[in-house]
Amino acid sequence: MEVCRVAEEKDKKSHSLKNEDKQQDEEQQDDVSLTKEQSEQIVETGSLTHSKGKHVIHCLTIVGQVEGHYILPSQNKTTKYEHVIPQLVAIEQDPEVEGLIIILNTVGGDVEAGLAIAELIAGMKKPTVSLVLGGGHSIGVPLAVSAKHSFIAPSATMTVHPVRMNGLVLGVPQTLSYFDRMQERIIRFVCDNSQISPDRFKQLMMNSGELVMDIGTVLDGDKAVEEGLIDSLGGLADAVAELYRQIEELGPKKEDGPGKEDEPAKEPKKKGAKGK
Repeated sequence: MEVCRVAEEKDKKSHSLKNEDKQQDEEQQDDVSLTKEQSEQIVETGSLTHSKGKHVIHCLTIVGQVEGHYILPSQNKTTKYEHVIPQLVAIEQDPEVEGLIIILNTVGGDVEAGLAIAELIAGMKKPTVSLVLGGGHSIGVPLAVSAKHSFIAPSATMTVHPVRMNGLVLGVPQTLSYFDRMQERIIRFVCDNSQISPDRFKQLMMNSGELVMDIGTVLDGDKAVEEGLIDSLGGLADAVAELYRQIEELGPKKEDGPGKEDEPAKEPKKKGAKGK
């Protein structure tokens, strides 16, 4: 009887160990599957939803040239606005995603496409943070300031210049009027979402003593913060910490009970402009 009892205990232990090994194998397979999904997401959209940190955040990259209504040559590194816009809508609607971090290293691109993306980001209720690495030039400026808090790396630069167009342009007064109106839209958006004044921003735009082939101003990280264009100087750790702070400031998620109506959307808080 004693021998039988010992044999049964050994069988139970062996069965238990097999179950634990099977469970570990399943968990490892889940991790591998998740990694593959993330890899596909990065390849297809240049973005990533990270769920293993303190909070679930989505990382969106805007790199190269912002592609608008016309397809750019295949050798150009581009960010397609028709890919970014649905992502932003999905992030705003996804209850699992708690915040958005935008990584910028762009030379600019299509004005209307870039401004459309910037308006979407500025209109989001969820916590948003932007980080300029390398460069945030031209229409990259509105994209950088569209988040609730913006950061720039010390080595990064931003080029502020007037609206330009290449190719065939009709030399008539209406064309110049159209450029002026488009430029006013950009100035209004940037100044509403940063601490720089319209007069100072126009002054930087029209500076003729800095760029050899154009008019405008190149701002490094320190200067961009000093001018009030960007909120803070910092890196990735600073941007993530600020995003976590915004998320935790909102408090825990509230469960919707039966018959509970959604609260009306609040207007996004403007940063406001200050005189220089």
